[in-house]
Amino acid sequence: MLCPKCHKDNIAVIDSRDTDDESIRRRRQCVKCRYRFTTYERIEPIKFMVTKKDGSSEPYDRNKVIRGISLATEKRGISPRTIERLVDSIEQQLIQAGEGTITSRNIGDLVIKHLKKLDEVSYIRFASVYKVFRTPKAFANELKKLNKK
Repeated sequence: MLCPKCHKDNIAVIDSRDTDDESIRRRRQCVKCRYRFTTYERIEPIKFMVTKKDGSSEPYDRNKVIRGISLATEKRGISPRTIERLVDSIEQQLIQAGEGTITSRNIGDLVIKHLKKLDEVSYIRFASVYKVFRTPKAFANELKKLNKK
């Protein structure tokens, strides 16, 4: 990093603070001219390509995952912060898998797994859309599986 005033590259960090969950504020000082300035560091968003059921691809969109989970957890008393942490956990698993391309099925399977632990009603709501139950019997079988545990 270069000093904005003298353009030398000998910069010292004199203070760091978290501003929110996604950025860090740093006060810096040029060792040469003593000029002080502030920088902000943000975590780079995840860059995956998602292959959908129909074979098309699109960039990973965290907001789509949050929206799907939010619909499933609606009126269940689950905070937006809990949903954010759940999505963070899912993204961490995707990162650890080390794939540049993931399938929408992989994402859905991870959401199902996490929702099952978090809230059974939300799990069933999500599963009813994700698994596309074709008959009431298929839906009832899923409920039976849930009750067996």
